[in-house]
Amino acid sequence: MLEQTEFRSSKYAKAIVEDIKRLTGDRKVRIVHVCGTHEDTITSHGLRALLPEEITLIAGPGCPVCVCAAQDVDMAIHLAKQGYIVTTFGDMIRVPSTSSSLAKERANGADVRIVYGVNDAVEIAKKNPDRDVVFIGAGFETTAPTMAVEVAKGPPPNFSILTSLKIIPPAMEILVTLEGFAVDGFITPGHVSAIIGTNAFNSLAQTNGVPCVAAGFEPLDVLEATRMILLQMDEGRTESENEYTRVVKPEGNLAAQEILDKVFKVDDGPWRGLGVIPKSGLFLRDEYSIYDARKRYEFPPMESVDILPGCRCHEVILGMIDPTECALFGKRCTVEDPYGPCMVGHEGTCRIRHESGTL
Repeated sequence: MLEQTEFRSSKYAKAIVEDIKRLTGDRKVRIVHVCGTHEDTITSHGLRALLPEEITLIAGPGCPVCVCAAQDVDMAIHLAKQGYIVTTFGDMIRVPSTSSSLAKERANGADVRIVYGVNDAVEIAKKNPDRDVVFIGAGFETTAPTMAVEVAKGPPPNFSILTSLKIIPPAMEILVTLEGFAVDGFITPGHVSAIIGTNAFNSLAQTNGVPCVAAGFEPLDVLEATRMILLQMDEGRTESENEYTRVVKPEGNLAAQEILDKVFKVDDGPWRGLGVIPKSGLFLRDEYSIYDARKRYEFPPMESVDILPGCRCHEVILGMIDPTECALFGKRCTVEDPYGPCMVGHEGTCRIRHESGTL
């Protein structure tokens, strides 16, 4: 196994890139990844410039903050306005919604607090037994187990979760079937794969004829995953393979899967800009409804707007355009003053590209 420093070795990188060039030949290849951390690695290390021009690395819907439906944020804002303590991750507080954000509501006096995890929100509930505390639970399969553990332990009765949890494979299925959007291979997210395993992508690969490779987050991980996809294409295989063997197992983390299944049920989930994707959301089971903010509180009718006028985040999320193709990128929409959700999250494609200086 390579040492940590060797995962950034220029010697190894050059060798892999040479093999990639040989395998690519003159065919055009579109490889999609669905992880913001992968996009950060690709952008910050200039991997696109290393690869032959025939290969296009495309960022898909891999940012949980970016795909959080506007209605979920609007619901959180409503709860904040009612005087409840609303807790959330740092990125979520700045996500623009239909007409506001949690950050704006906090500036107006709402009790909105940034936490590092759901356990912090539970502690706040314990320290404030006379007030309702709501945790905005956004994320993918990676963060969902931590929420499941806290709910299963039985948090205080004044605690609840407004879930906005998504499952990655169904979104990947949408990309495969999207008209006019060709996918030759997927680099599957390492963090998610650590939970659900590479076996979870077997059906996607085999049914759709699209190679899948789980990758780690170092430059050589991404390059090697690219090489492995090309090798599958060269050999006529469509499998779900594992480059990230030092962390990911084919079966995934069975303990995490067990607690997820105990606490959450799978149902249709709304994705910002993508609409409702069948069987792509995690929601609390009925036996835990006391902790379900969606059932615990009444919400007024909402006409939520996922994509504000002029914003093209939905096209960025789908990998249909590069962030620089949006007229607002780096002008009306910046990290300091985000107009769309893709400019907010640390895993958002627009934010990563903006902070890299690609204007």
